[in-house]
Formats: sequence, C-alpha cells, structure tokens
Amino acid sequence: MKNQEFYRLIKDIVTTKEFRDMRHYQHHIKGSVYNHSIKVAYLCYCHYKKYGLDMDLRRFVRAALLHDFYLYDWHDWIPGHRLHLFTHPQYALQNALRHYPDLSHRERDMIRNHMFPVTPWTIPETKAGWLICLYDKIAAVSDYLGENKWKGRERAM
Repeated sequence: MKNQEFYRLIKDIVTTKEFRDMRHYQHHIKGSVYNHSIKVAYLCYCHYKKYGLDMDLRRFVRAALLHDFYLYDWHDWIPGHRLHLFTHPQYALQNALRHYPDLSHRERDMIRNHMFPVTPWTIPETKAGWLICLYDKIAAVSDYLGENKWKGRERAM
C-alpha cells in the first residue's frame, strides 16, 4: 500500500519529539507546521511515484518533510521572528543538519531555497529544489483553504 511505504520513509523523523512538537506551531491559518510538512512530503512522494526523479526517493521525501523544520512558533513576539517569512529556511536547514548531518547537496537545496520566488535571492539549483517550491505553494494554498482530505493521513502519523 502506498501510504505504508510513505510512512516507512518518514517514520524515524515524525516520531521524534522535535517533529511532534511542530503540531503546536500554527502555520497557514488553518493548520500546523507538522501537518503542512507531511502534506508537502506526501505531494513530493506522489510526484516521485508518478514521474520519477534522478534522486533517491527516501532523500527526496525526507528533505520535503524537513523544509519547515525551524522548531519555533513564529507567532511568539520575539524580535527575530518578525522576518520569519524570509529567514525560516535557513533555520530549518540548520536544525535539519544538526539532526541529520548527512544531508546531500540536493536535500540542502530543497530546504534552503523552498521559499522561492518569495525570496528571489534563493533560487533552487536542482530539479528537486524546484519541485519543493511548487509543492510547498500547493500545500500552502490547501492550508489556507482548510481542505480536510489530509486530516486522516495526518492523524495516522
């Protein structure tokens, strides 16, 4: 079953305390960073299954999962959070490297540059980097619209 394979790819990350804590960080009005990250990873997984990619599936999905691994609630009034939209990819990359130091160039590109074109100075260098930009925006629109089709999948994690 497709969802079982997806879960096996991400289980070691989604079961960590740091990642589970992301359930408490509001993201795009109607969802958590946790739910959004799983949604982006699943969209990337589905793309890979349908079209393939010259990258390891596990690395592709895990980088997508870690793209917002910044580990703070940007709604808290802390001076550094005012620029969250522009700075969170770098925090996510730093945290991802701290927990998973073997990230490849492509994985780093995906995490660091996922906010393009909002951050025009962070242009993806790889196809995987471009794909996460696309799927992050699709998931964000879904988050804002409050689509419920993801609820069961997120709860299963």
